[in-house]
Amino acid sequence: MTVPQQPARGRRPWLAPLVLLFLVLVPVIEVWLLVSVGQRIGALATLAILVLQAILGGWLMRREGAKAWRALNESVSSGRLPGGELLDPVLIMVGGVLVMLPGFFTDIFGLVFLLPFTRPIARNLLHLFIA
Repeated sequence: MTVPQQPARGRRPWLAPLVLLFLVLVPVIEVWLLVSVGQRIGALATLAILVLQAILGGWLMRREGAKAWRALNESVSSGRLPGGELLDPVLIMVGGVLVMLPGFFTDIFGLVFLLPFTRPIARNLLHLFIA
């Protein structure tokens, strides 16, 4: 006698197609935005903006990463159970990579992950997908 297997707890069958769609659409949107901006302001100005965004992203990632690391160390050393301090370094690292990638669309998500006043929003949205 076979017992029908229940889906694993926490499985989201809709997540794989969503990730695939995201992986296909993001490069298309990035190229479209780069071409559109390049046609409006010129190729050199677009390139300059992309370089400045990468520099800003690296600086912001370094600054916010150091703060997040200090907060995590302080919570662990004081004996408190780290809450948001655990996820912040990951969000900062992903946000920094997104901002340093050439493109405008990924920069929006990267800044949401990097900036201290928008990071709690990203953290809450991530908890919806994880929980």
